[in-house]
Amino acid sequence: MRKQFLFIFSALIVAYTSQAQTRTTRIGYIDMEYILENVSDYKEAKAQLELKAQKWKQDIEAKKLEINKLKEGLKAERALLTKELIDERETEIKFLEDEMLTYQDKQFGANGNLIHQKAALAKPIQDQVFTAVQDIAEAKNYDFIFDKSSDLTMLFSNKRFDISDQVIRVLNRTDKREQLTKKQLKDQEAKEKIENAIDENPAMQDRQKVLDEKRAAREKLIEDRRLEQEAKKKEYDDRRKAIAAEREAKKNGTVSEPVKTETTKTDATKTDATAQPAATTTTQPAVDKAAERQKLYEERKKELEERRKKILEEREAAKKAKEAEAQKSNTTNN
Repeated sequence: MRKQFLFIFSALIVAYTSQAQTRTTRIGYIDMEYILENVSDYKEAKAQLELKAQKWKQDIEAKKLEINKLKEGLKAERALLTKELIDERETEIKFLEDEMLTYQDKQFGANGNLIHQKAALAKPIQDQVFTAVQDIAEAKNYDFIFDKSSDLTMLFSNKRFDISDQVIRVLNRTDKREQLTKKQLKDQEAKEKIENAIDENPAMQDRQKVLDEKRAAREKLIEDRRLEQEAKKKEYDDRRKAIAAEREAKKNGTVSEPVKTETTKTDATKTDATAQPAATTTTQPAVDKAAERQKLYEERKKELEERRKKILEEREAAKKAKEAEAQKSNTTNN
């Protein structure tokens, strides 16, 4: 197998040197294991297979417990049994052990059910992957596409040559197309063109990454505001319910008047100098809440300002990178 791969690499080098004068050789690779783990059909079927494997393990453990129980019983009764009975029980235990090992090898052996069912489970997805790889290679003029998870040893692989995500998108598109209307299908095709353009242009990939980060920041800000509004609404509802409950209790006569009301009635003859501290104490929580709200507003305003500056800096950096890329392309063309 290794000789075959060495032969492939040598052929690749020869092809590259021979075609270097005419055009650039395009090489890509995929990671089959990564693709399978990100395909919903495969994940569901794999979960069902794992349940089967768990059931097989439970059966094996039950057989082991039964054998151990028989061994313990024979050990405890050996002194009371005849040689014929001892031989009979040992034969039975040996038969059960062989049966358990045969069952274990049948389910988990090198040619067991688990291996065969895994291969049968992955084969339809692998066929779809091979078809998608061929379509991508023909559409984008790839000369070679390797599988990173195979026996081929890749000592180093640049991430920009990895087309695994493109293959996953192709598989997902195939599943979605069957359920889309004509309008949705048209929108999907437009979206696919944009994704293909992003895959082909690294500068667009960086720009799309910046846009995704901005979108995530905007969504987080909206979510924070929503949570804050919900918290305020809950606080208002709790306060309204407490006031309504207090009024209902007063109306029914089950609760006495608040201490503040009694104090107001009994101490009506006190001087204004004595009443002023009480008023200050009553309004103090409202003042503290207003100051806290103002502080929260200032912090939020500062955070938004910093975020805006960061976005402007990222836009400027992307613009400079784009200009440098354009200048580099003009220099190459000249």
